[in-house]
Amino acid sequence: MFRKRYLLLMLVACIAFAARAQKTVSTAKPNILLILTDDQGYHDVSYYGTEDIRTPYIDKLTAEGMRFDNFYANCPVCSPTRAALLTGRYQDYVGVPGVIRTYQEDNWGYLDPKAILLPKKLKEAGYNTAIIGKWHLGLESPNIPNDRGFDYFHGWLGDMMDDYWAHRRHDINYMRHNKQVIDPEGHATDLFTKWSIDYIKNEAKDSKPFFLYLAYNAPHFPVQPPTDWLEKVKQREPGITEKRASLVAFIEHLDDGIGKVLQALKESGQYDNTLIIFSSDNGGHLPSEANNGPLRDGKQSMYEGGLKVPTSITWTGKIKPGAISPQMNLSMDLYPTLLEVAGLRASEPIEGRSFLATLLGAQPPTETRPMYFTRREGGATYGGLSIYALRLGDWKLVQNSPYQPLELFNLKEDPKEEKDVIKENPDVYKKLNALLMQHIQQGGQVPWQKPVDGSK
Repeated sequence: MFRKRYLLLMLVACIAFAARAQKTVSTAKPNILLILTDDQGYHDVSYYGTEDIRTPYIDKLTAEGMRFDNFYANCPVCSPTRAALLTGRYQDYVGVPGVIRTYQEDNWGYLDPKAILLPKKLKEAGYNTAIIGKWHLGLESPNIPNDRGFDYFHGWLGDMMDDYWAHRRHDINYMRHNKQVIDPEGHATDLFTKWSIDYIKNEAKDSKPFFLYLAYNAPHFPVQPPTDWLEKVKQREPGITEKRASLVAFIEHLDDGIGKVLQALKESGQYDNTLIIFSSDNGGHLPSEANNGPLRDGKQSMYEGGLKVPTSITWTGKIKPGAISPQMNLSMDLYPTLLEVAGLRASEPIEGRSFLATLLGAQPPTETRPMYFTRREGGATYGGLSIYALRLGDWKLVQNSPYQPLELFNLKEDPKEEKDVIKENPDVYKKLNALLMQHIQQGGQVPWQKPVDGSK
């Protein structure tokens, strides 16, 4: 009797192992894990040699894939970049030129209900789709994750958290499990890590590939690392300021969470068949003492420090380990790239450009394309108006305040954007300004406020 029971258990174990092997080895389409951090500075990773911070798991992941040193967020603030990433379009073309917020008087975006989001497309290729963490693209239907193609949502519906343990914004609880309000205990980074691990383990039992969009709130202010992480940094880095120590500890705690998620992929046998993207939604927040390397300025700014973000993509057996690409890409380029990975094409016009060929070892295209950056904001500094930037090759046109003149920089000669050369290059200015005006006109065709009559 015991022998028969033992053999039966062994048979069940073999079947389960075979099912996992079938998913991890034979599936034509890889799982996709998209890790997006919030306000992580361009050099707030130790793989760039930043001496006061240690991000071993991000470093190892990057070393196992391709690093992009010229990867740009679509916007220097949160919501617009997320809209661009998930639609493959410029953010103002889908109604999100600025940050989506709780109160209408300070809200600068409304995601176009007709825009087709990445999870909806991936479902056509048989993917299970999930978002864990920060959404920030709408607080009510039709613009909540489960309405826009995600099978599963476990995370934060709103923008920033006022406290990483209390999980509130304006005393409102935006934590959700699908459409259900929840009130879990624990640091938000730890919660998102745990929920991702649970999801990954559960997906190992399913033969379908998954797309997991893991969007951490960290290291967005308020900078609140667990106490033990902060003390470790202070002891290790004598002379570090309190503010910088807090941010370093916050990011190192985040890195540890990412490491645990990657370990879950490995333990469940899914790592080798998972394409993993690591990126940030905009540059680092300078008042929090973020490190944007040699770049000018930071979050909220149209200068390079507000737009360039640390980014890498890993896919075992497909992407050469240790590769470094100089190609200029935008957050919205991930949309067509991932569609191509899944064997799909965009069903509607998009501005994003697939760079899958680059990932697989081809030389990046030599032609240049204009890259537009827009951001609308309120308050006395912006007055509800927009700021802009346009990069074309080595040239960059910038209007970092709606009340100041445009500036022109040659980034090849002046990567720190220290010398405005607009007067010396009138023809370049005329060309770029004409392109920017066309972009503004096209973006102006798309409403960015919720219809007052409630129509969709």
